[in-house]
Amino acid sequence: MEKPDLKYLCTVIGNLSGIPIRVYEGGKLSFYYSLVRLPADPICAYIGGINEIKDNIGYYATSEHQYYGVVNSGPSKIVIGPSSQIAPDNRALHELAFKADVPADDMADFITGMKAVVCMPLESILQILCTLNYVLNGEKRTLEDISIYDAEQEALYVQNTINQAKERFDYTERYAQHNTYDLEQLLMNMISKGEVAALREWVSSAPAVRGGIIAPEQIRQRKNTFIVTATLASRAAIRGGMAQNDAFTLSDTYIQKCELLSDPDRIMNLQYHMILEFTKRVERLRLGDKPTKLTADVANYVQHHISEPITAERIAEKLFVSRPYLSKKFKEESGMTLTDFILKEKTEEAKRLLRYTDKPLSSISVYLGFSSQSHFTRTFRKYVGLNPGQYREKHAR
Repeated sequence: MEKPDLKYLCTVIGNLSGIPIRVYEGGKLSFYYSLVRLPADPICAYIGGINEIKDNIGYYATSEHQYYGVVNSGPSKIVIGPSSQIAPDNRALHELAFKADVPADDMADFITGMKAVVCMPLESILQILCTLNYVLNGEKRTLEDISIYDAEQEALYVQNTINQAKERFDYTERYAQHNTYDLEQLLMNMISKGEVAALREWVSSAPAVRGGIIAPEQIRQRKNTFIVTATLASRAAIRGGMAQNDAFTLSDTYIQKCELLSDPDRIMNLQYHMILEFTKRVERLRLGDKPTKLTADVANYVQHHISEPITAERIAEKLFVSRPYLSKKFKEESGMTLTDFILKEKTEEAKRLLRYTDKPLSSISVYLGFSSQSHFTRTFRKYVGLNPGQYREKHAR
């Protein structure tokens, strides 16, 4: 059979989907097509993980809740993406631009272009992959056959929390009596209050969960339980101050990951990390001894705009209050000044970037919206006690 014209095939798919698509031959890019103009291809931030996909068909999920679909056929690799079910916000796009080394002068064009990429459910992307795989490899695959290839999530599977999570979530039919309600309330309270330390302590000695039968076979039972847990956890996080769109997007992402798993231990492990992530997100929003809606709204705004210059005037305008009122009430309710909180949050993000990326200090400074690298260094030293270079050297992996 004559090999299909990959360039023609990808051009048609790119036109139909509105999503960038590429062909690699022997590991080298040979064709790129996109209806949207992007000054830099965002795939460069994740090409290492994408190249690890060796199966005929698979996908890679990013930390920005986007995904790339992959089809391998001999020496050829077709990659379509990124896309997502919900359009990414400015913060996610700023972070992606940072990872992709987009120059500051091209940042606005990159973000505008990424917003123009068509949003598409993961299932639709996977259907495109199944079609491509059939054309190229003559192989009929279904969504259930496609495995997850999220490198960050794969790393979680090797941690010793699997056994702990299993104790916590395992269901066996030998138990006829339910014991889930009290445990559910306990977990949801931990999430809504952002009690990460209490959650970790509880998991270490959690009782076995005895829930009802909500599916005819084990894997579907685990997945249905996961979906129920994701729904409850997202609502608990919203009660704790998490923005609705953030909570629902995180819940949708985890459910999509769960649906592609076929191993009970991996589903339970994913469920544990989902609950932990919701709890961590809420913990960062709850400020002061008695968190209020105002402090949660401020924390949400700062976290969504962490890569921009943030001022009290902008926050006050967003919250429909005056700047003096905002500054006074925030100090009363959180115990710190608004400026201190903003700079502390930027410093925490800088610590993460210094530890887990190799980005130069100048890039981190620009990404976090500091007026200059010297301003970034002074701020970091004030809140950490070390300059950024010393911190990176101390915490080098």
